[in-house]
Amino acid sequence: MEDLLTNVDWLEIGWASWDTLVMVGLSLLFSVLIGLPLGVLLFLTGKRQLLEQPAVYSVLSFLVNVLRSVPFIILLIVMIPVTVMIIGTSLGVAGAIPPLVAGGAPFFARLVETSLREVDRGIIEATQAMGANVRQIIFGALLPEAMPGIIAGVTVTAITLVSYAAMSGVVGGGGLGDLAIRFGYQRFQTDVMVITVALLVIFVQLLQMAGDRLVLHFSRR
Repeated sequence: MEDLLTNVDWLEIGWASWDTLVMVGLSLLFSVLIGLPLGVLLFLTGKRQLLEQPAVYSVLSFLVNVLRSVPFIILLIVMIPVTVMIIGTSLGVAGAIPPLVAGGAPFFARLVETSLREVDRGIIEATQAMGANVRQIIFGALLPEAMPGIIAGVTVTAITLVSYAAMSGVVGGGGLGDLAIRFGYQRFQTDVMVITVALLVIFVQLLQMAGDRLVLHFSRR
């Protein structure tokens, strides 16, 4: 085995794995904090919803669609000046988080909107009939009923961010992607490439398994 993995520095692999976990964890946290209220607002201001506002919905939908339509590798490069202004650097783990959030938050917002649209309208109408205001409807009916779908959305977003985090290695974002680019690709160290890809696959599998368990736990069906 050692003869097959002669170029692998396990300590460096460990630190790169930790960097990837930090990037994905922090960017997922901020993506959820931004994307959840954005998704709720998209739902509420949509057609035939509680706070129907076609103009507001159109603007929000346009912004979300623009960010989602830009390939992440392009977003990484375009956001370098913004990232430097916010973080002070565009390199490393810290420099990768703003573009990861910019890519993850609108993606998650759409998933939240879709989950809320799947809530039985009869539940909303029944809650309104009991005299609940918009805030009570959101936190007492909409979000609890949509919870399995929202958790599934968090899982999909987390997996997407794993691939985005790996892609950030192209511009020196750190983590396993950076290791794969610098050693696996530029130095033709196939063993390093294989290990980094295997670890990314394991991360994705673990995230999916955890997400499936949470969805099953919160599902009322």
